[in-house]
Amino acid sequence: MNQGDGPSIPNLRKLRNLTPSRIAVWALMGFLVFLSLAPILVVLKTALANPRGFFTHARGLTPHNPTLFNFKRVLGMVSKEDSIAVGGSGAEFSYLTALKNSLLFTFVSLAGQVFFSTLAAYAFARMRFPGRNVLFGLLLAGLMIPGAVLFIPNYIFMKDRHWLNTYQGQIAPFFLMTPFAVFFMRQFFLSFPKEMEESARIDGATPWRIFRSIVLPLSKGPLATLSILSSINLWNEFLWPFLIAKDNSKYPLTVALQAFKSQQPQGGIDWPGLMAGTVLAIVPVLVLVVVLGRRVVESLQFSGSK
Repeated sequence: MNQGDGPSIPNLRKLRNLTPSRIAVWALMGFLVFLSLAPILVVLKTALANPRGFFTHARGLTPHNPTLFNFKRVLGMVSKEDSIAVGGSGAEFSYLTALKNSLLFTFVSLAGQVFFSTLAAYAFARMRFPGRNVLFGLLLAGLMIPGAVLFIPNYIFMKDRHWLNTYQGQIAPFFLMTPFAVFFMRQFFLSFPKEMEESARIDGATPWRIFRSIVLPLSKGPLATLSILSSINLWNEFLWPFLIAKDNSKYPLTVALQAFKSQQPQGGIDWPGLMAGTVLAIVPVLVLVVVLGRRVVESLQFSGSK
């Protein structure tokens, strides 16, 4: 059949594969994707809206007279008087300070979690000691304890240490290993070839040398996945920093956005400014997911198949 006579054979095969069930599944997936992205689209639309006419055109699907003025306000590029003049509330939001606090809180807590969780996971996977299984079971039981139950004893502990309104007070409860991280890495170490460790042990390598020189270099995939998942949770942490931080100079982004929302100099919430701050707060997470999301999926599939 000539090309001009009709669709080619590969195209016909593609059309035959488009069964009603496939079309229904793709339509359902598209609808779920839309539901997932709809809140982000609303946030972006509000962030680009003109503060003066925001409530008048709030029902529109696109921002009326879109502007980057809200982002400039959040970044401190506009004075309070100019903000009020164009319809803003005049609420203050120190984005760069909050960003610095979020980065410090996330990366220091992440470093401690990954380091200690990896050590514990390797010990549970490879070393033999009395009560190992019982101890591991108790550790996993920590997954069933609501985080709110630990707030009061942790808060009292931080107060006794005089760590309220300090960075170490915010970081301390998240710095050590977590049950999920230990379980995740242990599953990988259980599938790690023992022959490589035994060969190194015959050559006289100590357990620490084996772990540092052999196991860790071959664990980059799971370590990257654990780092990404943990960093997203830490970046979005709100309640504990909210309890510990007492002034704006110590607020991470989540708490700073709440403080910005609570300010109502003109008698109402500054929604365009708040959404602009929200967009800037989620950009680092979106970049992380887009750049390294595939590695997360691959590593999760690998760990789940073992």
